[in-house]
Amino acid sequence: MSAVLKKGGLIVSCQARAGNPLHGPHFMGAMALAARDGGAVAIRANGPDDVAACKAAGLPVIGINKVFSEDYEVYITPDFAAAEALKVAGADIIALDCTPRPRDGQVPDILVRRIRDGLGLPVFADIATLEEGLAAEAMGADYIATTLSGYTSYTQPKPDAPDFALIEALAARVSVPIIAEGRFNTPELARAALDAGAHAVVVGTMITNPREITRRFAVGLAQG
Repeated sequence: MSAVLKKGGLIVSCQARAGNPLHGPHFMGAMALAARDGGAVAIRANGPDDVAACKAAGLPVIGINKVFSEDYEVYITPDFAAAEALKVAGADIIALDCTPRPRDGQVPDILVRRIRDGLGLPVFADIATLEEGLAAEAMGADYIATTLSGYTSYTQPKPDAPDFALIEALAARVSVPIIAEGRFNTPELARAALDAGAHAVVVGTMITNPREITRRFAVGLAQG
């Protein structure tokens, strides 16, 4: 359990789905290098190929493995095989969906234990509510992230702003580091997350998705 995420640091999520012009390990590896040069302390990457590419930046890599299913909502590292593939690719930390929702894989408490004991890696628990964060800590998660707040059926509709109330509630109740993630669109919002009790902040779209950033500018101009 040697990987440590620096307190107060910026974690950059380097992800691009199929259909995005930047999809693929070559581009995500370059994104990771740019993030490192810009001051990021860690990278979050999806899938073994992108994880391996991002390792070249020399920063801790939080690996996720998105496995989509028509029958289940949970897709972030839903089973041990998905986690093991990330370990082989070089991930330093494994992130997974730690909500209690049904999945095509192991339930979170079993999966957290198998990753820690079987793979020897820290676990980064993506949750949506305070209760899920408390449960993730009890399971043995090393980090708890607000990643899924606003992105589950029971935390909809998705708000425009980050869930600062959840960050504050978690910081007051759990002893493991809280990672703020979700809708951090400005440096000021990221700083506010640290002030609310977050250990570090993950930013994705507003750094690594130029297509979405361009769309926001184009929409703003069209509204004038």
